[in-house]
Amino acid sequence: MNTHTDGYEPYSHQTSPTPNWAWLFVFLLMPVALLNYLDRQMMATMRDSVMESIPEFGQANNPQEMWGIMLGQFKWVYAAFSLLGGALADRFSRRWTICASLFAWSAITWWTGQVSSYQELLWARSLMGVSEAFYIPAALALIADSHSNATRSKAVGLHQMAIYLGVICGGFGGYAATYFGWRWAFASCGILGMLYAIPLATLLKDPPNPDLTGLLPNEGHTSQARLSVLDLLSNPSFLLLVAYFTLPAMAGWVVRDWMPAILKERFGLGQGASGVTATLYWQFAAIFGAACGGTLADRWMKSNLRGRIYVSALGMAMIVPAIFGVGNATNVVMAACFLILFGLGWGFFDCNNMPILSQIVGTHQRATGYGIMNFVSISFGGLADWGFGRLQDAKVPLNISFGVFALLAIISIALVLSIQVRSHQTPEST
Repeated sequence: MNTHTDGYEPYSHQTSPTPNWAWLFVFLLMPVALLNYLDRQMMATMRDSVMESIPEFGQANNPQEMWGIMLGQFKWVYAAFSLLGGALADRFSRRWTICASLFAWSAITWWTGQVSSYQELLWARSLMGVSEAFYIPAALALIADSHSNATRSKAVGLHQMAIYLGVICGGFGGYAATYFGWRWAFASCGILGMLYAIPLATLLKDPPNPDLTGLLPNEGHTSQARLSVLDLLSNPSFLLLVAYFTLPAMAGWVVRDWMPAILKERFGLGQGASGVTATLYWQFAAIFGAACGGTLADRWMKSNLRGRIYVSALGMAMIVPAIFGVGNATNVVMAACFLILFGLGWGFFDCNNMPILSQIVGTHQRATGYGIMNFVSISFGGLADWGFGRLQDAKVPLNISFGVFALLAIISIALVLSIQVRSHQTPEST
């Protein structure tokens, strides 16, 4: 064993070319990922239009906190049902979990455009959280199942790029709300998603599960059922990954959900301009970061099984000064520059989470594991949204709030570098 691999066996096995269907699955899922985050981001960029049309906001003394509660409501429900979504995708079918989730959240997106009260809005966002929670664990697990170590980070990176494009498209929601109305935007996206679910169900397939090859169907399901959540929670590296996945995500959710309002109020931008500025720069940077980070991680894995961990830690090292800089920016240009750095680091981080998970748990636990990661991360993301709303109402300076997020990102670097991957991996077993 070579000493330069830090005690881990290097990935040096000859791999067969990735089959075309594995890449087809990625490209089929990219429009779904785009819609998944487009529907979320529109709510943040259309904030003023939505609040003006819902009478309770104008009558309340704490409208910012109410908005934060609404944003948090989505995340808390989403987090709770991520556990069920991941377990179902591992237990039954990733394909049907994905397609049913897409159709359901698209129908709820359409209904969101019809609400007329704050309570209805809360219900709509809660049901959106339920329906969307089933998608990400199943989709990323299906991609990880279809790709070996040679292409896994690139494949996940492509899927995450579609998420960033969805956020970018959602960033134009302020303009869409101004010219067409926010209700029209939600109704249109809902109809589009429901229509796409039909061909997706026809073309998408469940890849063979290598961990269950040779087992009878009932035996395979029994084996999966025995590998419970308790098995994952007894894995120290998995717990470290959950914490690593959670801490920077708190800042990520605040940047997604609150940055349009921050730019509007701090620098006097209009609703449309603030939405575009808050999303366009850092999401394009994240696309570039995911492409570079995915390629670098796959190449590094050829000589060192900790390659993905090092690339992810490098991304987090970019995120730390970016968060601190955003909180201290004195003009729009400075804020945009730090958002670009944030996006670049986020791409390095985001494209390697499922691939790192695949190095510490078995195939039959990937969706469940990612569901637990989503549960913890987004639960804290909801608290971050609610807490940030309270801090805004209390006039706490931005540099203090974002300084705390930067500190959490520093801690997360130490966490990811402490993860231990399985040492005897081959392309077939990973």
